[in-house]
Amino acid sequence: DLNPSKLVLIEVSEHSLWKLEKQLADLKIEHLVVKPILANLNNLKLIRNIILYEKVEVIFHAAAYKHVPIVELNPMEGLRNNILSTYNLCKACESSYVKNFVLISTDKAVRPTNLMGASKRLSEIILEYYQSKNQLNISGQRIIYSSVRFGNVLGSSGSVVPIFQEQINRGGPVTITHKDITRYFMTIKEAVGLVIESTVLANGGEVFLLDMGKPVPIINLARLMIINSGLTIKDKNN
Repeated sequence: DLNPSKLVLIEVSEHSLWKLEKQLADLKIEHLVVKPILANLNNLKLIRNIILYEKVEVIFHAAAYKHVPIVELNPMEGLRNNILSTYNLCKACESSYVKNFVLISTDKAVRPTNLMGASKRLSEIILEYYQSKNQLNISGQRIIYSSVRFGNVLGSSGSVVPIFQEQINRGGPVTITHKDITRYFMTIKEAVGLVIESTVLANGGEVFLLDMGKPVPIINLARLMIINSGLTIKDKNN
């Protein structure tokens, strides 16, 4: 519905970039140019050249290490990737055609209890700093920086759902960290729609919180997925 003339896909993983390009090609969207680019966001000179050459106007920054236990085990790399990539992208917006910059953040950035959440909170602060500079783009327009926080997106790379599905396919066990843990969930389509809508609402420096409905007990989700797979739950009663 938004009819973009060009989508520039910047990805460090060749396989992920290929999958995404194929999905877009299968949609057969007329008059849409898709530019898949293999690049690391920590290469400031390269990213700056890409954004300028492709005349990028809107940036959705979703690149980050998202798995909490992995980031905890690799703190320096997790912080370097999540924070430096955000800083480089903000810096690359200087002297560019960019009008809107949206950081895809997380509900874990609220009073963070882990490094992944802390790295995202620092990324939000970087955006707030750049917004305070009131920079203008090449066209003389004020660059608007904003962040959007949400929880688990069903089917995304950071979601618990693919992990549960893989465990179910293996015949179990399906593992959860604690029986009382709850999480908020929404679909990819819902999340994407709300993120795009936030660019219209943003005046600069906001941190948007998506309404994710009611929290779902993880153990209930696991049980439902097992039953929907045509299997039964092995417990003390079965």
